[in-house]
Amino acid sequence: MSLTTTLLMALVAGLSIPLGAFISTRARLRSICLRHEIDSFVSYFGGGALLAAIALVLIPHGVAQVSVLSACGAFLLGGLAFWQINAWLKRRGSVASQFIGMLLDFVPEAILLGVVATTGSEMVYLLVILIMLQNMPEGFAAYTEMSRNGKSAAWLWPTFLSIALVGPLCAWLGYGWLAADAQSLGALMLFCSGGILYLIFDDIAPRAHLKHHDFPAVGAVSGFLLGLAGTMLVH
Repeated sequence: MSLTTTLLMALVAGLSIPLGAFISTRARLRSICLRHEIDSFVSYFGGGALLAAIALVLIPHGVAQVSVLSACGAFLLGGLAFWQINAWLKRRGSVASQFIGMLLDFVPEAILLGVVATTGSEMVYLLVILIMLQNMPEGFAAYTEMSRNGKSAAWLWPTFLSIALVGPLCAWLGYGWLAADAQSLGALMLFCSGGILYLIFDDIAPRAHLKHHDFPAVGAVSGFLLGLAGTMLVH
């Protein structure tokens, strides 16, 4: 796959962030999401899709490139790093915790998108879909959080639109620099797996949970099913 195509795909994946933000600004759409628990369902769906990406894409590719000790170390380091960053944000009382968490997800995923594109594997299309499905509910939640804490639309929109450009930049990094280093790539995949797994259980699933409502959690099953079906179709 050419670099230009890869960068365009990363841009499309990144644009799902401002799309989620746009949905949160539409009073009718936001009301529908909240009334029918769609926001929780979508959050769980994104979590299930991310779990599928870890189980079916990142870890299988990562462990094939590094030793057992290196794999365990990279995975654990990723989880601990994301834990400490999250704890630091909470201590600061940052009103942008969701926004920063969204970036922490998107940056390594976009790098991996660029790397996978160099292999010519059709798995890259699945990764784009998974990234979009995760980014959209996170964009929704991050914009809502920041607007409720006094950030103006004049500041928020340029910020959220510029985030879409992070995707091509990171994809270029993966495409041009990390693709040739199999061990570093494997360690990065496992590092990201540990960090994303931490975020799923610390942020996505708890935030999506609704007391006395059990249907939204079906979204996690649906998201993982998407990853399972996509992986089987690719192979």
